[in-house]
Amino acid sequence: MLLLSALLVLGGASCTKVKRGEYAKGSATVFCDDGFRNAIQEEIEVFEYSYPESSIIPFFVSEQEAIDTMLTDNTQAIVITREFTKEEREYMKSKFKRVVRQHCIAIDAVALITNKNNNVQSLSVSEIGDILNGKITRWSQLAGNDTTSIKLVFDNVGSSTVSYMRDRFLPEGKKISDNPNAFAQKDNASVFDIVKKDRDALGIISVSWLGNDLSDAKKVPVDQRYKDYQNQNDTIATELTTEVNVVKVSNPTEANDFNPVAYKPYQAYINSGEYPLFRKVYMISTAPNSTVLHSFYSFVTGFAGQKILMKTGILPYNSHARVVELK
Repeated sequence: MLLLSALLVLGGASCTKVKRGEYAKGSATVFCDDGFRNAIQEEIEVFEYSYPESSIIPFFVSEQEAIDTMLTDNTQAIVITREFTKEEREYMKSKFKRVVRQHCIAIDAVALITNKNNNVQSLSVSEIGDILNGKITRWSQLAGNDTTSIKLVFDNVGSSTVSYMRDRFLPEGKKISDNPNAFAQKDNASVFDIVKKDRDALGIISVSWLGNDLSDAKKVPVDQRYKDYQNQNDTIATELTTEVNVVKVSNPTEANDFNPVAYKPYQAYINSGEYPLFRKVYMISTAPNSTVLHSFYSFVTGFAGQKILMKTGILPYNSHARVVELK
């Protein structure tokens, strides 16, 4: 087991002080990439408990849909894996008189998962690239004598997870869906369910769907969870699910002396960069001050909001993490 000891450091929007009931009344929407559904649902539940006259209505969509919705001024808050460009910020200001705030809230890992009966326990970055590009098509090319085809399973084609893997591993203009053994699903939950049932599936999923800690936390009443998230002195142990195999990933390069050691996407290894498949997560808001969405933005980027993200398996951006060995 790994223990992650984290010191969360407040900065940016998290410095905003919002008293109970002040600026936190009313309702608003937030559009979020489906990969971060679990995290944002918990953020909303605890925020609404803290501010009972508030209501945040989430829509879990593809990353591109979230961006398009903000660019048409049909929402004032989104959660995606890139910042708005200078041109997008200027467009929002000139077209809708909106000031764009954006804050990196987390570092997310893209995880690979296999069925519990699959023998493949680890992959190198180069092997992952060969799978996506169709050079490796059968499990026997990786381990054992299983000659069945690798079924590459991912969420919808507009998701941030798919965009990350495409940009990282494929030539410009090529899509993961061009691979004849690749199958798109509607969301991360569908990817997880297929891998649990299909021995030949290789799933691509956000690590926030794989942590057990949030599932355990949800069994605790929200008032107690709120108190726990305010505690600045405890240590959090994050265990990954055992319902599927979470694949270890290695990245032997000249920079690390061709180190062949493979790592699972634990928060400490995301923080150190030893787990190589990671990306930043941003919350972007055009909500004015004194609105419920601005209060929610401040909450997510503040201490309690960052602590919630840690429970999901994502690494909060405002943190310093270290691994503590359990004897």
